[in-house]
Amino acid sequence: MGNEKKNTSKAAAKAAKKQKAEAKTSKKEKKKSKKTTDAPPEDEDLEAILDKMNREWEDAHKVTEELVEGPPSRRANATLTPCPSGNHLWCIGGEFFSDDGKAYFYNDVYRYNPDKDEWRKFVSPTCPGPRSAHAVVASAAGGGKLFLFGGEFSSLHQNTFHHYRDFWCFDISTHSWDRLDTKIRPSARSGHRMAMWKHYIVLFGGFYDPGYRTQYLNDTWVFDTQEYKWRQIEFKDIDRKPSPRSGFSFLSTPEGIVLHGGYCKEYSKGKRPIGVMLDDTWFLRMSLETSQSPSPSTVSSDPLGLKWEKRKKLSFAPHIRSGCTMALWSAKGIGVMFGGVTDDDRDEESLESVFWNDLYGYQLVGNGRWQSMTLKKLKKAGRGGKRKAAAVQQGEHEVSDGDDNAVKTQEAKITEEPEIDPDDPILTAPIPRYNAMLAVLKNTLYIYGGIFERGSREYTLDDFYSIQLDKLERYTCLKHSGIVIPAEGDESSSDEDDEGAESDEDGDSDNETQIGEDDTGLNLKKLDDSHDDEEADEPVDVQHNEVRAQATAFMGVSKDTVRSAEDVISTPEPGETLAVFYARSREYWTQKAHGVSDNRGKQLRRDGFSFAEERYAEYKPILEEVERILAEAGLDEDEMRAGAAQTGGGGGVVSSRNRR
Repeated sequence: MGNEKKNTSKAAAKAAKKQKAEAKTSKKEKKKSKKTTDAPPEDEDLEAILDKMNREWEDAHKVTEELVEGPPSRRANATLTPCPSGNHLWCIGGEFFSDDGKAYFYNDVYRYNPDKDEWRKFVSPTCPGPRSAHAVVASAAGGGKLFLFGGEFSSLHQNTFHHYRDFWCFDISTHSWDRLDTKIRPSARSGHRMAMWKHYIVLFGGFYDPGYRTQYLNDTWVFDTQEYKWRQIEFKDIDRKPSPRSGFSFLSTPEGIVLHGGYCKEYSKGKRPIGVMLDDTWFLRMSLETSQSPSPSTVSSDPLGLKWEKRKKLSFAPHIRSGCTMALWSAKGIGVMFGGVTDDDRDEESLESVFWNDLYGYQLVGNGRWQSMTLKKLKKAGRGGKRKAAAVQQGEHEVSDGDDNAVKTQEAKITEEPEIDPDDPILTAPIPRYNAMLAVLKNTLYIYGGIFERGSREYTLDDFYSIQLDKLERYTCLKHSGIVIPAEGDESSSDEDDEGAESDEDGDSDNETQIGEDDTGLNLKKLDDSHDDEEADEPVDVQHNEVRAQATAFMGVSKDTVRSAEDVISTPEPGETLAVFYARSREYWTQKAHGVSDNRGKQLRRDGFSFAEERYAEYKPILEEVERILAEAGLDEDEMRAGAAQTGGGGGVVSSRNRR
């Protein structure tokens, strides 16, 4: 028994020892296996890894190039940039708001070749997100690059809104994007501008809208394209600098950068924000210090010096406006301005707007100087020629200094002999608009799209024009707009035609009081004639009754919802002064004057004001009687003006997000 127990104990010990040895061996093998796994791969494995990485990068940067039929689809707040390494234009991003209130944002890249008049679209998996109101600047270094910063994006139904603060570089030679991530960079924003000076990118201004209040910016940032670093330029409190703004012009010169105009909103406690159009001009003087001791204006050892200088306001300048960023005509050192919008943001009820399609140039060097870039009329064979045109202009100036009868005689002559020259270059001009995309290649200005408003509706345009700036002979339409904008009065023309036909059949039109574009003047003239011819015989009460009847009829027609837009804009309202009436209908009278005169600039505006003044004088007796009727009803002067604002025409009651 004792021997058996002893033998069993020895066998168990031997088995345990064997098991321990096996475990130790297994542990050694595992350790050896782990060392083998953690060991560096052989050269063939490293090459395979690198090859895989290269394939992944190529897939991410694979660019698809497509020839498209024409310019990009309808959009606004995109960028149109001249190519720094070829005769091309680059169009990036943009936005479109449909009639049903949906927002569409784009991130596509288009290239226009003017030599072939063709557009190409480039698509890459690695690219900036869809956006608008971003900024793009071009650099010729490294075969040509486009740098993009910021912008904005919203969801389809505009429930969410986002500002970007990313920074991208587009390589023109490979048509590929790369994101440049830096620890220090400008804050998120839209509506800012960038300009290239030597190897520096300068960024200024813009706005940030968190949803409850738009915050406008006036900070200055510089990006060094050699060191790939952003830094903010800190100015002293006593240094002058531009006020916060967005949507301004920002053009590079050999000595620095010119800033002009822009837009912002003023916020006062307890009051609604008021849009402010800016027309001041600033110059950011820039220099590279060559001496060892840096000047006080430089930061640390950086040789770059910057200083803001405000330029004097010039006596001759375009009418104040927004939505008209200038394009750089580098061959002449001129900034080219086209179009824009002038808003009269008087009260909460109305935003009256005037849209422009004029062309101006701003000489960037020195103290700056504006020049009107009017189209040149072609010389025609025949006697008279230039001397006859000069005589007409001189006669018009003489008439303007004379009596009213001479003015009416001159207008009557023009009305009797209307001459519309089909070769008049002004007929080739694009329709008025703001936020058009401009770019100059060599000596040619290109204009793409923009926004036009009629009433409360916005029209995003997709037409494409060019004009040779060194000749200024005529605009060339490279692509007609597919957008149908009804002419003023078209929406009610069919009703008016039907009413006219019925009145002709009945023969009772003389017994009806109608206030319209043509017959109103006739009625008022008859009233004035009766005052002159029968003043001694006709009792005052009879005259007053006639005025009262016309005033009552006018009140009924003025509230008619089917009045044509032309009738609304060309008719003064009760409570309106001449100045207010002209302010909201300025564009209408200027166009009317342009149709019967060859005058331009100030003289054309004077002619338009004369038309408005004459119209206001015709209506004055009726308006005064209407005001008396309203006063009898208990309305005070402020309420009358509020009523006039509600029925006013002009550019319509619009509060556009594009004004930002």
